[in-house]
Amino acid sequence: MLQIHDAPQLGFGDSTVNGMRAGPMISGLVMALVAAVCGCGSSNGSTSSSTTPANATAPAVTTYAAHAGAQIVSLSTTTSGATIYYTVDGTAPTASSAIYAAPFLIASNLTLKAYATRSGQTDSAVTTQTFSPNIQSGTLVWSDEFTNTTGSNQQPNPAIWTYDTGNSGFGNNELETYCAWGSNASPCDPTHPSAYVGTDGYLHIVSQQPSTGVYTSARMKTQGLFSVQYGRLEARIWVPEAQGLWPAFWALGNNIDHVNWPACGEQDIMERVNAATTPDWNEGSVHGTGFTGSTGLGTVFHFPAGEIAAGWHTYGMIWKKGSVAYYVDDPTNPYVTYTNPASLANLSGAVWPFDSGTSNFIILNLAIGGDWPGSPNTSTTFPQSLLVDYVRFYAP
Repeated sequence: MLQIHDAPQLGFGDSTVNGMRAGPMISGLVMALVAAVCGCGSSNGSTSSSTTPANATAPAVTTYAAHAGAQIVSLSTTTSGATIYYTVDGTAPTASSAIYAAPFLIASNLTLKAYATRSGQTDSAVTTQTFSPNIQSGTLVWSDEFTNTTGSNQQPNPAIWTYDTGNSGFGNNELETYCAWGSNASPCDPTHPSAYVGTDGYLHIVSQQPSTGVYTSARMKTQGLFSVQYGRLEARIWVPEAQGLWPAFWALGNNIDHVNWPACGEQDIMERVNAATTPDWNEGSVHGTGFTGSTGLGTVFHFPAGEIAAGWHTYGMIWKKGSVAYYVDDPTNPYVTYTNPASLANLSGAVWPFDSGTSNFIILNLAIGGDWPGSPNTSTTFPQSLLVDYVRFYAP
């Protein structure tokens, strides 16, 4: 599963004036004049040019209020094409530090340091800013409640959500075309959106079959707009259950465009396929270099007797330094906790990606078909909806 995104040199030989070869005096005057204008010099009959590269501009820090004193932090530099490296543990940033790719949430006491760099220029000075929100652990610090009081279906907040689009199969041989809000690129139909906030106050991600063998759906993400690191992330979700359906709530590292998947790390909070079973289930997984596919770390949670996934459940992740834990409905009772290095001990070449200093962006999607669930069949009806009541993040 998967972009963020010379001055000419003058050469001199023999000097001429009005087409005539110049003598030493005239040649010297010409050379002195040129040197004064362009900053060139000469030595032993040869000349060269040199300029002192400008410093990259130090990053500016912009903050936006979240909840309970938490801040959403954005970094920028006026140096075009520069890369910003940053840390949030007070250490000096280097070229091995996290690369800034998107605004990130700060909900704990920490010191941010960042500098900008661009090839051919001197690195900027380090920008330092200390945050002391003094927020109690477990406090709600950010959420999207999908509120809609307009009386008509609305676009999910474009300041938070963007979309993956197209029908590339997304590495899993999926069958759907993912559609952005308002897209009229066939088979997408803006009059039947694949993702919207309904008048019921829920986010709807809708799988549809506009024609035989053609499927549409949505894959929403906060990439480039919002990201989190360390804390508790959860969503209250009602999943559809039918052959060939693959709903998911998950996160990927902001550094995906620099290190690619799976080195960026993947955290699968809610993921299941196909029709309901007895007992019904959800799977929580983590992936990184050396632990994907059959060597991945995944654990199945079974719902209590009488409960299925096609009902309201809260799916959550508790992310701490050195660990990722998952729960269903009860954050005090995770059903699995993955830790570094213990969980990787028997995985040759495995690299834990979740403490690199990089924040992760959030994804909600409803896939159709693919390697895991297989294709829809005659028992699968359309449309089907993944409903989300809210997405919330709590202070670490």
